[in-house]
Amino acid sequence: MYGFEALTFNIDAGYLEAIVRGHRAGLLTAADYNNLCQCETLDDIKMHLSATEYGPYLLNEPSPLHTTTIVEKCTLKLVDDYKHMLCQATEPLSTFLEYITYGHMIDNVVLIVTGTLHERDVQELLEKCHPLGMFDSIATLAVAQNMRELYRLVLVDTPLAPYFSECITSEDLDDMNIEIMRNTLYKAYLEDFYRFCQKLGGATAEIMSDLLSFEADRRAINITINSIGTELTRDDRKKLYSNFGLLYPYGHEELAVCEDIDQVRSVMEKYPPYQSIFSKLSYGESQMLDKAFYEEEVKRLCLSFEQQFHFGVFFAYMRLREQEIRNVMWISECVAQNQKSRVHDSVVFIF
Repeated sequence: MYGFEALTFNIDAGYLEAIVRGHRAGLLTAADYNNLCQCETLDDIKMHLSATEYGPYLLNEPSPLHTTTIVEKCTLKLVDDYKHMLCQATEPLSTFLEYITYGHMIDNVVLIVTGTLHERDVQELLEKCHPLGMFDSIATLAVAQNMRELYRLVLVDTPLAPYFSECITSEDLDDMNIEIMRNTLYKAYLEDFYRFCQKLGGATAEIMSDLLSFEADRRAINITINSIGTELTRDDRKKLYSNFGLLYPYGHEELAVCEDIDQVRSVMEKYPPYQSIFSKLSYGESQMLDKAFYEEEVKRLCLSFEQQFHFGVFFAYMRLREQEIRNVMWISECVAQNQKSRVHDSVVFIF
């Protein structure tokens, strides 16, 4: 019941909410990022990170360091935090936490299927998979030739099985079909997660519907921009949009017929939250769009911590930590490749 969460929330989830708010206090601040941006070598970055929560994970790493090692260890911190919370969680929080990983599962499935298509080594692909999206039979994905086999041999026993019902075809897997499969799966996943949050009700439903609607709208805009100039028809494009969000349904009708980025911009000008994002970009430019979306997402995620007694903080913490890892990766790459002038291009400050 909305407004009465305070009566019962702390019985099961109070401890974990305290834990996740403690983790949030350990996220890197603007001062940390300024220090990292001034580093000259990856060892300097390691030294600065040793004073943060990543310290114990990087402690025994020998020089010379690689960017992949730093990112791997930072991700390990995220995974450990997640596993600790999942072990302590009871229903419905445990199901909510599992939902957070399904996006990574979809990315891992797509990564392995695409890699196999291009004859990459399966072991090498498994190392690139996100640890939160792993499942037992993931290595056997490599044997599938089409969607039907992919489902029958592997995915029928995973949490992704219900999402596959919409994209089982006998067509052979090629780059275009795989990308359509990714977006169809994501659509089904986001809609399912949205319904689950609505069922929970209260502050969780209110905050998560805002965060998931933003995610659905961002995907709709990206699908539109990425499919301009491809053989994807308007109807096919529209089928990939999620059936909720600020743009649903009238914005989707307009996005489906857009032919270039400036038409997308003119559609977005009718929606104030997205108008402010597009106003930061000059005409015809879409390179900085991702950063603008990440900045808006971070702002919304931080706001979810302002309210108590809801599950949105767990989703927000995981997303903020993932953004932080992207920031660390970008800074490390710029330092490793001696491109210090570009170091601020993709860093999204969280606090």
